[in-house]
Amino acid sequence: MSAPTLDSAARLRWSRAIHWVLLILVGSVVVLPLLWAGLASVQPLEDVFRYPPSWSLDNPRWENYAEAATTLPFVRFMLNSLLITAAAVTGAVLTSAMAGYAFAVLPWRGRRFWFLVLLASMMIPSQVLLIPHFVLYESLGWMGTYKPLIVPAWLGGGAFNVLLFQQFFKRMPRELGEAAALDGATRWQTFTRVMLPAARPVVITAAILSAGFHWKDFLRPLVYLSDFSTFPISLGLRMFQTATGSWINLLMAASLLSLIPLVVVFLCGQRYLTRGLRLSRRHGAE
Repeated sequence: MSAPTLDSAARLRWSRAIHWVLLILVGSVVVLPLLWAGLASVQPLEDVFRYPPSWSLDNPRWENYAEAATTLPFVRFMLNSLLITAAAVTGAVLTSAMAGYAFAVLPWRGRRFWFLVLLASMMIPSQVLLIPHFVLYESLGWMGTYKPLIVPAWLGGGAFNVLLFQQFFKRMPRELGEAAALDGATRWQTFTRVMLPAARPVVITAAILSAGFHWKDFLRPLVYLSDFSTFPISLGLRMFQTATGSWINLLMAASLLSLIPLVVVFLCGQRYLTRGLRLSRRHGAE
């Protein structure tokens, strides 16, 4: 009886070792470019273009960050991105939660069919819809404004977010809604006071995912915005690269500075992000 136990223990150790090796390899692929960007952001320009690349930090130039923040209106670009992201995330979370609640709880004709249509829309590349959206927004007079970047987020919040909320609300005990109805609560009161607070992990998950999408969105601002003062940080970095030519060290410094809000949001909501994705995946499997 001891031999199988030893064999199973050896297999377990080997599986764990392989698991950690794979994690280290994948982590290295992700982390090494970030390490190079961090080193390049504090290196003189001649060290950045050195071949083979230098991983040493003999004479760091921390003033690269100050220079990167003042070469172009970096703060203005960041504030523009914060405005767009905050407005879009608010609309995306609220309307996707409403849509998910309607698909999961409310009885209405054709609910299953339209939910399948919603899921099918996830397979359509956004680039395919770029020209129809451009024609629509131009006819509405929205070109050059933030409306094309914010208003669509208030019209459903994205199919994936709707799916997250639908899967969560679908598995919530119906007794909660029935008890609220017996107490005289309307559908809207049941949704805002009972269902939405219970879905806090999914709310934060949808908010983080939406914030990442809108913060790093480049194509839509490039198409819809033309005024320099309205550019978000995604276009600002591109303009920074164009304006400074081959000053890669300053570009890397500006890029790392632009990541700070996303890193803060992720660190604050990491626990809820993993929990929300796990709950939705488990509910979907059930």
